[in-house]
Amino acid sequence: MKVLVIGSGGREHTICWKLNQSDKVTKLYAAPGNPGISEIAECVSIKVDEIEELVAYAKDNNIEFTVVGPELPLALGIVDRFKEEGLSIFGPTKAAANLEGSKSFAKEIMVAAGVPTADYQEFTELEPLIKFIESKDGKIVLKADGLAAGKGVFVCEDLEYAKNSAKELYNDFNASKVVAEELLDGVEASYIVATDGKRVVPFAASHDYKRIFDNQEGPNTGGMGTVSPTPNLSEEQEKWALENVINPVVREMENRGIPFSGFLYAGLMISKSGDIKVLEFNARLGDPETQVILRRMEGDLFELLYCLAEGKEELPKQTFNRNSAVCVVLASEGYPESPVKGDEIVGIGEANVNETAEVFHAGTALKEGQLVTAGGRVLNVTCFGKDLDEAIKNTYEAVSKIRFRGMQHRNDIGK
Repeated sequence: MKVLVIGSGGREHTICWKLNQSDKVTKLYAAPGNPGISEIAECVSIKVDEIEELVAYAKDNNIEFTVVGPELPLALGIVDRFKEEGLSIFGPTKAAANLEGSKSFAKEIMVAAGVPTADYQEFTELEPLIKFIESKDGKIVLKADGLAAGKGVFVCEDLEYAKNSAKELYNDFNASKVVAEELLDGVEASYIVATDGKRVVPFAASHDYKRIFDNQEGPNTGGMGTVSPTPNLSEEQEKWALENVINPVVREMENRGIPFSGFLYAGLMISKSGDIKVLEFNARLGDPETQVILRRMEGDLFELLYCLAEGKEELPKQTFNRNSAVCVVLASEGYPESPVKGDEIVGIGEANVNETAEVFHAGTALKEGQLVTAGGRVLNVTCFGKDLDEAIKNTYEAVSKIRFRGMQHRNDIGK
């Protein structure tokens, strides 16, 4: 079967890598893809927001199934358009993807579904938000209501930083609405499932590292590394999250006539006492969570997604191996504020230090035949281990082989 993957990052490279293992996938395409993806798929120079061009390409080339990676085309309604043309695709409709596209809508759904989440208020103007921040002594979480590529969230612990963050959301992010939440304490975990709007298939849990520097310091990024399985979430807590977070939201969406079919990602906060609250929902696989989750997945990803998209009666069984997987993100100089592009990358071949190593491209390009940096997050280095310590050791050994000017990475992923 001919399969198209929409996207160009490390998540999409990992999806392609996993789909390519299926004997049911005869030809793999990616739009627009990247140099790493081009080694296993035919890359097509169509941007993820060029919806009509993607529809036309899928029809002209007899694409039989499409998987959407990033949130932007989902928010633009790519699934709706593909389905209108009779094209098979896995992902939520525009209305359902609003669960990620609007923090306000997500909160509304959680409250209606009885899902535990942080107390919050919504603001459309800066002045009343500043007064609210002052009433909380600056201890607050501020979120842009719309899509912000993982960067429109500010975790504030002092008054000055909170006020400056509020101004940045309105001025730099052009937020029309800001959600202000209570500041929760605990550890985070990412819990992702695949669903057809009724049936739910849980994936392995993980946790990521959002700050740019070690010890959770510096500004938020799209994610600097991940670990799976996560020590932050027990098997019992995973079952609890499935029954008390995922299933109620899926039911609530169906009851509203906007069934959610696709990847549903719940960002969880687990307190010291073990209580769980939902921080956010995403309408797609996490990045870089995908890089460790799919490394551990033993089933056929294509078969699962196709059966869900087409409403097949029987779903293939999914298992995740007992190894630990670690991903370390290599970022360019200046990331996240002003990433530098065009620096030569060397050592990826040498990074294959053992049979568990896989390097996924996130922000790379070819310039006169040479691989160069082309984004903030450049490469995702992943490795296995029989336990977390071995996975960490293997991953950082692989990281040490790769070089480009100004390369940034955290040294404490998994530690």
